[in-house]
Amino acid sequence: MLKSLTALALTATVGCSVTTAFAAPAKIDATLKPDQPGLEIPRHIYGQFSEHLGLGVYEGIWVGKDSSIPNTRGIRNDVVAALKAIKMPNVRWPGGCFADEYHWRDGIGDPAKRPVRKNNWWGGTPETNQFGTHEFFDFIEQTGSEAYLAVNVGSSNPTEMREWIEYMTSPGEDDLAKERRANGRDKPFKVPFIGIGNESWGCGGEMRPEYYADVYRRFSAFFHKGTDNPAVRVASGSNADDVNWTDVVVGRAGKRMDAISLHYYTLPTANWSKKGPATNFPVDQWYSTFYQTSRMDKIISDHTAAMDKHDPTKRIALYVDEWGTWYDVEPGTNPGHLYQQNTLRDGIVAAYNFNIFHRHTDRVKMTNIAQTINVLQAMILTDKEKMALTPTYYAYKMYVPFQDATLIPLDVTAPNLQGKDGKGVLQDYPAFNVTAAKAKDGKTYIGVANTNLTEGYVLNINLGTLKAKSVSGDVLTADKMDAHNVPGQPETISLAPFKGGKIKNGTLELTIPAKSVVVVKLD
Repeated sequence: MLKSLTALALTATVGCSVTTAFAAPAKIDATLKPDQPGLEIPRHIYGQFSEHLGLGVYEGIWVGKDSSIPNTRGIRNDVVAALKAIKMPNVRWPGGCFADEYHWRDGIGDPAKRPVRKNNWWGGTPETNQFGTHEFFDFIEQTGSEAYLAVNVGSSNPTEMREWIEYMTSPGEDDLAKERRANGRDKPFKVPFIGIGNESWGCGGEMRPEYYADVYRRFSAFFHKGTDNPAVRVASGSNADDVNWTDVVVGRAGKRMDAISLHYYTLPTANWSKKGPATNFPVDQWYSTFYQTSRMDKIISDHTAAMDKHDPTKRIALYVDEWGTWYDVEPGTNPGHLYQQNTLRDGIVAAYNFNIFHRHTDRVKMTNIAQTINVLQAMILTDKEKMALTPTYYAYKMYVPFQDATLIPLDVTAPNLQGKDGKGVLQDYPAFNVTAAKAKDGKTYIGVANTNLTEGYVLNINLGTLKAKSVSGDVLTADKMDAHNVPGQPETISLAPFKGGKIKNGTLELTIPAKSVVVVKLD
């Protein structure tokens, strides 16, 4: 039986849970507390990750200036327009594992003279370096985004990092600044975020946390943070629930960092050798996916507690700069390119995580879904000149009003569902989660992610002191649990107007469909 007889109380302000025993009702009461505003939800919670991997960059972003696909200086116009529509706040680049083999000089200067390298991490594909530093910043500026660079720590040295930073940011007459100008860029690039290493516990060097902490300290000594280079210094963080890594690295090097990363992927089976298919999956993998993704809440809480030991004022941010679903690759595609379809399940996973991140913005100041285009849980899928927007893209579009909004506590009790853990044991998780915020436009928005495959819920939300007269919004759902869009074919899933809301006597009633994401605006 998928529905248990327990419930979790989800409190937006602290993300705590309390278990009580009762049968899940069709109607669920909730309370909005508009007179108790919380923290700001940073727009960088909605960041992206674009690694040199498969068709993520080449074809996904870059098609070349001579391509028949409409482009601006080699960058796809359709992709830029789509990403601008979701107000993409930042992009992490060039990796990922690729970053710790990347040498920035390969990607500058005359494109015809750039070396071709083997991409050892991702299928052995030739890396032409046609998309390098200048092309990346062109993409950033076309999309109105900001740059989050990952520098090579695993196979490089502090000198190479320092020279890349100076090449990008120096306003002076030094040779590196002159070289940048000779390559077509007069003014310095804006580089607000720099990661010092990536997955240094794994593909970034197989380091122990004690060793990485010393390596980080060495690199940070040559980072020269200041007026020319004000970037946030991001340490390479933990793999999922390895709290010891966070504890050791922050304890030993925290004074020299501004943020530390965290990576956690949602695998339906929790088995890296057989993760489960992206489509045509069994019902039990629907629920195991949501159990696995619900673990994000506790994982963040545990890492926050470890950071609190060394940084009680919460100066150091936690960046969840790789997250999302990871399935078996689509049959017939290069296993090293990590191409997977994107279904309704993924759209709900995205919204469910947004709601978790909102509860942790005392520490979580940025997240980066993996990845933007054609790789893992992508916003966009392409097939040469054809393009499809995924359910995950539509979830991002629905949550645009939450960027830089002010969190509003919303207390609600959600019934539990059950999904299998990595050992096949059923585990409880909240059937839905909810978030609320006052947006920059002055309106109040509420987002709901319902993972129940067969049942909807009626939420009766006491609006407290909020005087609202009307409700409108969008819903993301479909008849099939693996509904998805295919490049060049008519959409089978997209946003629809939400008609299940009404306000009466200070209470907002939301009729939330099964397997759906709903975002409403109160006027």
